[in-house]
Amino acid sequence: MSMKPKAADPAPTVVSAPAAMAALPAPATAKAAETVKAIESAVVAETAKIAASTTSGIKDGMAQASAKLDAGQVQMKQGMEKAMKTAEELVAFGQGNVEAMVKSSQIWSAGVQDLSKQVAASAQATFDETMSTFKAMTSVKSLKDVFDLQASFARSAFEKSMSESGKLTDASMKLTEQALAPITARMTLAVEKLAKPV
Repeated sequence: MSMKPKAADPAPTVVSAPAAMAALPAPATAKAAETVKAIESAVVAETAKIAASTTSGIKDGMAQASAKLDAGQVQMKQGMEKAMKTAEELVAFGQGNVEAMVKSSQIWSAGVQDLSKQVAASAQATFDETMSTFKAMTSVKSLKDVFDLQASFARSAFEKSMSESGKLTDASMKLTEQALAPITARMTLAVEKLAKPV
């Protein structure tokens, strides 16, 4: 048994579209040409549609991205402006606190000077009265007159002491209120600012 080599299949014949159309009868050729043109038009139209759709999608995507970027920039700008405003308010508030402390110190200092002058004037008046009473005692003739003069002086000194003490207490209370007024005003403002919604 001998094997004969098998003959190779003939190569398929490739016929080009124009050659295939030339082989067709004339009405079929015209029909085929129309079909090819219709297919080409459909392919071109579909390609244009796909390109337009893709271009539109890219444009929409870019517009959305740009809008989001713009919105992000606006929010960032607003945040920065708010932070700057808050920082400015804190600086201004701190400066107001320092000014209130300085004003309070000035009021206290001036008030203490006035109180010191009152105390000095009261002490001088008491000293003068003591000296005049002492001189009067040296010129009396009886022991009874000395006791009467001493009792009168003690009563007068006690009444003046009580009166001066009351005046000094009232002046001290008034001074304390005046000196604390600027600080109290700042504390009230701080409470109002903290209670205010952001």
